[in-house]
Order: sequence, then structure tokens, then C-alpha cells
Amino acid sequence: MFKATTRGASQTITGAYFRPAYHLAKPYKLLPIKVLSRRSYCSANMSDMPDYLRANHDKIFENNRKWASDKAQKDPEFFTKLSSGQKPDYLYIGCADSRIPSNEIMGLDAGEVFTHRNIANLVCNTDLNVMSVINYAVRHLGVKHIVVVGHYSCGGVKAAMTPADLGILNPWLRNIRDVYRLHEQELDAIQDQDQKYNRLAELNVLEQARNVVKTAAVQQSYAKNSYPIVHAWIFDFKDGLLKDLKLDFEKQLHDIQKIYNLTGGE
Repeated sequence: MFKATTRGASQTITGAYFRPAYHLAKPYKLLPIKVLSRRSYCSANMSDMPDYLRANHDKIFENNRKWASDKAQKDPEFFTKLSSGQKPDYLYIGCADSRIPSNEIMGLDAGEVFTHRNIANLVCNTDLNVMSVINYAVRHLGVKHIVVVGHYSCGGVKAAMTPADLGILNPWLRNIRDVYRLHEQELDAIQDQDQKYNRLAELNVLEQARNVVKTAAVQQSYAKNSYPIVHAWIFDFKDGLLKDLKLDFEKQLHDIQKIYNLTGGE
């Protein structure tokens, strides 16, 4: 049985003795657990926050107010248009790296880029997250372009080339290791380790872009509307520039038809 006692805004739940049916030799005693009420949690969330954390928290909202004010001054109708809905031309699939703001590096504004990000910009057919994003962007938003964007010095790529057990990252990084396997001869011929990492980053972007081409949403929409077009780009931190890896979309679409055609014969 449990005994609950109220102490101000919080409760302490103490367990009596719990004896599992499959183990009768020795009782177990549950440790006390402090449960905060909703009100005390909210107040503790701010009043108990260290000064340096509160300063960071307050700075975000200050920045937000300034951003909103600047936008409204430049375009009084900006938020009216923003609240009316979105119709972006681009779906951006990129790495979760915090140094790459997707719309900024493309010179685009809020509402112009539909964005999905994950570690090492992977497009896995078993990942319902990215598959849902592609489906929604193509079938409902009607994007005209899908860009898969990687970057040089990618930590995910480096981790994938590390011969170590990385726990929960193993199944995710295996997708990059599979890219290495497909291009093993080319990559092993590169002696400089950093150059090898960067070349694998490029090849990974190209393979993930091909995975986008293999989706039913992209194939069917292109057969009907002649869009979206899939692109493979990579970002360089050293100069802030995007590099087009020259994915031949129509050739890729043609080459996959025998095995991956999902258009129903269109």
C-alpha cells in the first residue's frame, strides 16, 4: 500500500513494502518520491533557475520581440501574410548542426522553406519522420524543389567511420556506413583523412538525394506535374557557400525505374 502526505505545494509518496508474487523471500521498500504540484513546478521553473540560465532564457524572448518589431517595421503586412498559411517552393532536408540556418544560407525568409533536419541529413525509408515530411511537402504543400544539404566536417560522417560501438547511434549511422560500403574503393584510395571524410559527406548527400527520388510522392508528383526537382548540395563552413553536387535528377529518375518505379506504370 502507499501513503501520500501533503507538504505545502508538494507531495511525498512513500511506498510501504512491495512483495512481488514471484519473489517471497524478501520485501522491497520503495524510495520516497517528491512530486511537485503544477503551480509549484511552474514557480520553481523560474524562481529556482540559476541566474545565468534565466539570463539566456530572457535573452531569447528579448531577441524575439526585436525580431518581430523589425519585421513589422520593414513589412507591416508580414505577419498577416505569415498567419494566412504557407506555400514554400523548397523542402530542405539537412543536418541538425546548429551552425547551418537553412533559410538564411539560401537567402530566403520565413514561410519560404519547409525544413526537416536530422543527424547527417539522412533519408531512410524506415524513418516515418522524414517520410511524412516528404509526403506532406510534396502532396499538400506542392513544393517545386527538394534540396538535400549536407556539410563538410560532418560529425555524423566522422562517427560513422569510427570503428566503435556508439550505442543507440549504431542503427542510424549504419546508413552512412552503407554509403561507405557502396563507394569503398574510391574512398579507400584517398589518403588524407579529412579529405576522405569530406568526400564521404558528399557521397552521403548524393545517396540521400537518390533515396528521395525513390519515394512514391516524388515520382507520382513529377509524372503528373513535372515537379519537384531533387537537388544535392553541400555547405562549406570555411566560406559559407553552398556547392551543387550536380545530381542529374531526370537520369536518376530514369535509372531507378526498373526496381523502384512507384508510379503505377505512368
